[in-house]
Amino acid sequence: MQHFSEVQVKAGDYLIIPGSETSFLSSPEIAQQQDLFDWIVNCHAKKVNLCSVCTGAFFLAMTGLLDGRKCTTHWRLTDRLRQMFPKINVIDNILFTEEDRIFTSAGVTSGIDLALHIIAKIKDDQVSYKIARELVVYNRRSGHDAQHSIHLKYRNHIHSGVHKIQDWLHEKIDKKMVLDDLAELACMSTRNMTRVFKKETGITINDYIYLLRKEKIKELLKNPNLSRRDIAQQCGLKSERQVSRILRN
Repeated sequence: MQHFSEVQVKAGDYLIIPGSETSFLSSPEIAQQQDLFDWIVNCHAKKVNLCSVCTGAFFLAMTGLLDGRKCTTHWRLTDRLRQMFPKINVIDNILFTEEDRIFTSAGVTSGIDLALHIIAKIKDDQVSYKIARELVVYNRRSGHDAQHSIHLKYRNHIHSGVHKIQDWLHEKIDKKMVLDDLAELACMSTRNMTRVFKKETGITINDYIYLLRKEKIKELLKNPNLSRRDIAQQCGLKSERQVSRILRN
């Protein structure tokens, strides 16, 4: 097995620190790992991202890197982490934290949420969503369980027909939306499609399209080289006036 000191890391890499049995956290072996602690600190200095899962936060705390920074761990152990390392800003009732290229997750399953969050940072929300769906993790959550991107919100269902519609809308928001065509894509009648879509997502398909366009407009507005007319075209709208109307609401 390769020794950790032989592992070559570079800026932008992600180093994952897994959890362990709580008894191991107070074992004599831990105190003898100063070389490993120093190596992790050096990794962070090289702009490597550090990620702890569940009780891995304790090990990360022993390096001193969490001093003055926010973090979290399993809810049963937050008080213990706070007592052992009083310089750390331990956050309760949160899925994961992120500060200064250091990520911590509350538990093993919230580690999945953290992983999907990181994938979204590396790529984008759409890629992260596709992976979540493949894993049958439809209700992807943010660290604070706050409102998600429209690419991820309203996905807490397993209806394949509705997923096909949502995927098509995300990829072709610049095209003209015809309900009959969307219904055919989902192998449903138009009437049944509109009923099922609202049942599975909680909103109407027209409201979904509106929200999708609004998010796309906000994204495109960050590009100073795009005019309002360009933005309208890329969002499937006929005029700049429609762009302004969507932004006002």
